Amino acid sequence: MSKWLAALIMSVSLPLFAAETPSYGPQLQGFEYPYPAQNFAFDSQGEQVQMGYMDIKPSHASNGRTVVLLHGKNFCGATWGGTIKPLSDAGYRMIAPDQIGFCRSSKPEHYRYTFEQLAQNTNALLTHLGIDHVIVLGHSMGGMLATRFALMYPQQVDQLVLVNPIGLEDWKAKGVPALTFEQWYARDLKTNADSIRKYQQATYYANEWRPEFDHWVDMQAGMYNGKGREEVAHASAQTYEMIFNQPVFYAFENLKMPTLLMIGQKDNTAIAKDLAPEALRKTLGNYPELGKAVAKRIPHATLVELDTLGHAPQIQDPEHFNKALIDGLLD
Repeated sequence: MSKWLAALIMSVSLPLFAAETPSYGPQLQGFEYPYPAQNFAFDSQGEQVQMGYMDIKPSHASNGRTVVLLHGKNFCGATWGGTIKPLSDAGYRMIAPDQIGFCRSSKPEHYRYTFEQLAQNTNALLTHLGIDHVIVLGHSMGGMLATRFALMYPQQVDQLVLVNPIGLEDWKAKGVPALTFEQWYARDLKTNADSIRKYQQATYYANEWRPEFDHWVDMQAGMYNGKGREEVAHASAQTYEMIFNQPVFYAFENLKMPTLLMIGQKDNTAIAKDLAPEALRKTLGNYPELGKAVAKRIPHATLVELDTLGHAPQIQDPEHFNKALIDGLLD
């Protein structure tokens, strides 16, 4: 095979690289959100912090329901942009926060990250906005947070929606090696646009790539390419520790509200899977099996399987995802 032909094949099979990675501040300064972004200032763990959020009203007649959109580990409130308009058109109000430690929100150096704390922060925002009943929709890490929120505030949650949540298995209990904070931090400092793009293609989009996906690579990579990269990596390492060491896996039976479980069947996400022995690694992140198993454990669960989609179905195929979501939501 000629070098020219080999290069042509590679150009077809791999995504094109963005011309240049942007540089954003540690609170995503410089990145434009799809809807007006606001800030909620409050005291937490003895210091003043700021939580960024979007509050989007129904574009037509309201159905009286509010959906709280909880982002994943490497996502932000902005990544719900393709979901917000269809829900707004269907009469829902939406609140899309950036959790403390993520995206537009504060990243306190000595913050003690727990899912309970993030749930309390989210509830404080809802109280500030005068909202006492919600549909909680969580994706990826946001699914773990949504589960914890629903367990802590069951009287406020009319419906729980979990979109390719992580935490459907306990990686540490299965034998994935635990990392120290320093090890997580060192790994995070190596993050760049190339590593993000490769991971997203293999995990989020089932080895598919389209030019619009680069927008989300830039969002994440831009924070690591800016002057606050150490602050961003520090918060990221802290929240990786939270995810790895605070499973919600053992609490699914305690969810009493109607639960919609939406699973892209091509997902293979498992935290620190690359560190696991090969034999174990092959068994991790099997979402077709994990989704079915967890759906059986949640008392009032409805499982929707998205056959061709990966870890981020709301981005990979918004039309398909939004239709399935709206069909499954309380109206």
